[in-house]
Amino acid sequence: MTKADIVDIISTSTGISKIETEAVVKGFLETVIESLRKGETIELRGFGSFKVVHRAERVARNPKTNQEVRVPAQNVPVLKISKEFKQAVQKRR
Repeated sequence: MTKADIVDIISTSTGISKIETEAVVKGFLETVIESLRKGETIELRGFGSFKVVHRAERVARNPKTNQEVRVPAQNVPVLKISKEFKQAVQKRR
């Protein structure tokens, strides 16, 4: 599913125009990115929480050449899914 598909579904189910829906979806995504850039945590009850975790520098191995490669330290965005979300997905099966 793409962002355009999400916009179509929300637009159809709410009766809001696709242009307005796209602006809301785009605004939501930009807000999440900007908040994480500032180091904030975002918690959406029933969905999950977004946060940034720091990953230390490490040594990895290229599986093709078996050569060691240094992976620099970095900040990585993480989404931890809520219990309700996990249960809803499990019921699908």
